[in-house]
Amino acid sequence: MKNNLPGFLKVFLLFSIVLFVIQYLLLNFIFESELFYPVWAIYLFHFFATLIIYSTLIWVHQNFQDKIGFAFMGLSLLKMLAAVIFLLPLILSGIPTTFLNIIAFFIPYFLFLIFETLYVVKLINLK
Repeated sequence: MKNNLPGFLKVFLLFSIVLFVIQYLLLNFIFESELFYPVWAIYLFHFFATLIIYSTLIWVHQNFQDKIGFAFMGLSLLKMLAAVIFLLPLILSGIPTTFLNIIAFFIPYFLFLIFETLYVVKLINLK
């Protein structure tokens, strides 16, 4: 079971780097817009949130195989709460480009969530 994490990390790191480069290039060279949070900070948040969730789910799978779905739903709820807390300074700042900043955060959020969900489904199907 511990062999799942290195395989996940290889694909996840490549996935994160490709998304980061695409968003960085789009924002800096095509849209030429400056965000409240730098792109690297957004991706660090998503990377570590997803890594913590998947690592925790591997532990839950090893110890409580029948509870992994509930653990995923609970951890996803905590991730949403962390995202709101992360974005709170932006929302309260009152800057006029709030919509672009929120979109720049939530597009990767949902892409990381899809990636995370695919790997959790693989983990659940290992029974």
